[in-house]
Amino acid sequence: MFRGSMVALVTPMHLDGSVDFDSLSKLIEWHIDSGTAAIVSMGTTGESATLDEHEHCEVIRRTVEMANNRIPVIAGTGANSTTEAITLTRCAMQAGADACLLVTPYYNKPTQEGLYQHHKLIAETVPIPQILYNVPGRTACDMLPPTVARLAAISNIIGVKEATGELSRLSEIRQLCGDDFDIYSGDDETGLEFLLQGGNGVISVTNNVVPREMAEMCAAALAGDRDTAERINQPLMGLHSKLFVEANPIPVKWVLAEMGKIPAGIRLPLTPLSEQYHETLREAMRQAGVL
Repeated sequence: MFRGSMVALVTPMHLDGSVDFDSLSKLIEWHIDSGTAAIVSMGTTGESATLDEHEHCEVIRRTVEMANNRIPVIAGTGANSTTEAITLTRCAMQAGADACLLVTPYYNKPTQEGLYQHHKLIAETVPIPQILYNVPGRTACDMLPPTVARLAAISNIIGVKEATGELSRLSEIRQLCGDDFDIYSGDDETGLEFLLQGGNGVISVTNNVVPREMAEMCAAALAGDRDTAERINQPLMGLHSKLFVEANPIPVKWVLAEMGKIPAGIRLPLTPLSEQYHETLREAMRQAGVL
């Protein structure tokens, strides 16, 4: 359903932590103009963990409204409570989102059967296309390929965002789930190779900073043009790695503020980028041609 470079969009905030909807609108226009394939709203990079339920739904609703059917919107609606995830997913469907992205339940460490039952109930309760999201480095929970395959049999579970950075997961999931099941990379450093090996897209943090370049790189990789993809990707390698010198989205919000795209607001327990990393990020920005 979705292919290419998709942005895991930040949620712009004023210095007092309130959501800056004017900056959000400008970011959405920039991504549409730059060829971004889809917007992922209220994912990890969008600080979903620090927004309350009303704010979460309002950001999704406003994003869909601002996008105005010009670019698909995928809403992050995962939670470690199944009932909360159902509520957020229903909210996203009512807001007109094109699909939902549901992270595996974090902190409570469910079994593989628990993961299956959790996602199965959400999918059966809310009839919107759903993408599984596996990021064990954040959740302490790893959805294994056989569990993904069980869930792929449910008609409105259409794909998975695999953020382990392990390219072997791609071939294993593809073998188990077939070509009709979409597999997206959630790791910018390995995203190019992921696409060349048969992935459908990259849900990217780097895309926040260089949307046109990421769109062009992903298009080349999907076309099998390794040389062009690598040429575009090489100057972005610093961003791919240095945007994670502190917990995402601390670095990417700092970079966007440096570029004048958003204010410097961020919510506790996240704090502004430590000064020791400022020059590190500036060098990555220079390499990418945005400073």
